[in-house]
Amino acid sequence: MAGHSKWANIKRRKEKVDAKRGKIFSRVAKEIITAVKQGGSGDPRMNARLKAALDRAKEVNFPQDNIDRNIKKATSSDQGEYFALTYELYGHGGVGIVVEILTDNKNRTSSDMRIATNKRGGSIATPGSVLFQFDRKGVIRVLKNTIAEEELFMVALDCGVDEMESSEEEFILFTHVDDLLEVKAKLLQKGIQLLEAEFEHIPKNFVEVDDENRKKNEELIDWLENLDDVDAVFTNMA
Repeated sequence: MAGHSKWANIKRRKEKVDAKRGKIFSRVAKEIITAVKQGGSGDPRMNARLKAALDRAKEVNFPQDNIDRNIKKATSSDQGEYFALTYELYGHGGVGIVVEILTDNKNRTSSDMRIATNKRGGSIATPGSVLFQFDRKGVIRVLKNTIAEEELFMVALDCGVDEMESSEEEFILFTHVDDLLEVKAKLLQKGIQLLEAEFEHIPKNFVEVDDENRKKNEELIDWLENLDDVDAVFTNMA
């Protein structure tokens, strides 16, 4: 039984990783399309926003064929523009949930969010009623097997990182939201291998819940993460 349990955990982790990779690729594709539409050009030499999107694509190993296809797609009159939305939800047991979305159909997104809460509970909150419980920060992740903690700490301090924490497999660096790109560039110049660098909503305080509400919240979050338009879900559940 122990072996089966371990395999189930590994399988679920791999599914999570694969799903996250799919989300990242989807986000990059949308960013490329948005950059071309708003910048008015499919040439990165003439479109600074597209150049930034292509730099991001290279960082996550987004295939060149996909880049070319999405640039071509963006020039089609059939392709709509994408809109960045933030939904705030109350989960079970007073937990706050923040959902970041990039969609080309606001009505579809609104319907998807209503279905999610109808199926898995919780409720859509009024704007600002949940977000105030979070700080938006730049978050940089570095795998532990790529550098010693003391070395990373000294480099991170020199590059302007505000805080540094450690999980089982990663070092987690926090920056002011306006400093993320600059700090990221400095770390790369120092030869630090970055797993990812993103903007995230970090809880100011965590909410404790019982096992029943935890399970219900996890089911709601899983449902939300599986929606095509959803890029990221943040919660203050302990």
